[in-house]
Amino acid sequence: MTLVLAPTALRLLAAGLLLAIGMLPSPPVRAHEGHDDAPAPAARAGQPRFTAASELFELVGVLDGRQLALYLDHAPTNAPVKDATLELEIGERKLQALPQGDGRFEATLEPPLPEGTWPVTATVAAGNDSDLLAGEWDIHGDAHAEPAHARGWREHALWGAGGIAALALAVAALRMARGKADAA
Repeated sequence: MTLVLAPTALRLLAAGLLLAIGMLPSPPVRAHEGHDDAPAPAARAGQPRFTAASELFELVGVLDGRQLALYLDHAPTNAPVKDATLELEIGERKLQALPQGDGRFEATLEPPLPEGTWPVTATVAAGNDSDLLAGEWDIHGDAHAEPAHARGWREHALWGAGGIAALALAVAALRMARGKADAA
């Protein structure tokens, strides 16, 4: 016995197959020329962070325990600042940020800052450019932080299995409808 499907049924079958293929996970993506292959530092949800900006520079600080990671970019291009010096003043504390590569710096907070809102002032000198950046750092417990939802392979597999099951049900329904139409 051969199964002959009507053009409408073939369109439904093709749409179901495309839907099932669309639910499959995509392959990993690699960085292209000019981007660093080194893994980005993992920032956990709820890590205290601040930003400070001027017309020339943008600075982001992320606190992990007592270690403060700092990222300095050119404001107009968002390119990392090369060969810069960076000094911070957080509240009444003065910190010297140590360079860790282009646009990356580190500093240690000894002792850690208590919860509250702290003024941040950064002095940047890079080549012929120097600037003063100002911002505010709001440090509070992470009681309200929501964890980031990362989809794992199991969740993708469940969605794919659900799509295939829906496609199988559609084909079975088409066969039953075709059988009833032939019997009548």
